[in-house]
Amino acid sequence: MQEIFKDFSTGGLLKVGNEVLLERYRKPKQAELYIFVRTTSNKAEITVDGIPYIISEHSLLALTPIQFIHFVDGKDLVVYQFNREFYCIKDHDHEVSCAGLLFFGNAHFPLIDLGENEQRKFNTLHEVFVDELNTEDTIQAEMLRLLMARFMIMSTRLLKAKEGFGNANSDVKIDLLRAFNVLVEVHFKEEHSVSFYASKLFKSPKTLSNTFAKFKTTPLQIIHERIVLEAKRLLIYTDKTAKEIAYEIGFEDASHLSRLFKKITNLSPSQFKKRLEKTS
Repeated sequence: MQEIFKDFSTGGLLKVGNEVLLERYRKPKQAELYIFVRTTSNKAEITVDGIPYIISEHSLLALTPIQFIHFVDGKDLVVYQFNREFYCIKDHDHEVSCAGLLFFGNAHFPLIDLGENEQRKFNTLHEVFVDELNTEDTIQAEMLRLLMARFMIMSTRLLKAKEGFGNANSDVKIDLLRAFNVLVEVHFKEEHSVSFYASKLFKSPKTLSNTFAKFKTTPLQIIHERIVLEAKRLLIYTDKTAKEIAYEIGFEDASHLSRLFKKITNLSPSQFKKRLEKTS
């Protein structure tokens, strides 16, 4: 089953269907779309940025356009794909509060287990999606965007509950973390210092450190993990040299990236690349 909506006035695209929508990723490639994958009664296997994952039954995962994915196996899946023109996550974050958590959460891999009650809610919402996709009128585009907003709000609430963010005080802290993650996503290739991001958020580096300690991380760790994630992507999916990658990510000296890469992965970029060649 596959339903496709195109908004010719904006270039918006929404696809709703099953595992058939993931067939184009049988060979690793960049997602290029926002993607939700929901498993039902079967597990699924997918590789994201070179890391293989087994997705349990009745789970939900979110993928961003910049991630590289490889669909290995899975059936009876529920899949949603959409582009920025259909629903811009950053422009509409005030509506759904998911940027920097559900999407653009740095190295965070948002995987949500769904209980029976959540399964029922998502099944009901899916039926409404399919019905609306078959109802062509002047407000169809807006209705579909509202349904996607509801889907993301439900998903974000579940992710917050999973991570233990359940009160107004924690919402303030998670909003700061989300804002930091989004800024890092935009600037990590040029800006590697905590002070830059702190000034953008009108906070002191110490305030950020104290806040993020609640999440068992640090601002610098988030920046470094995002840098290394990008280096891994380029090592896995391009033929660029370590020196070229270092320059692309904002290092004038390749040895600086090498030291950071080894600190986080226990391998130098060249060792990482050789390991890839052995397993390919």
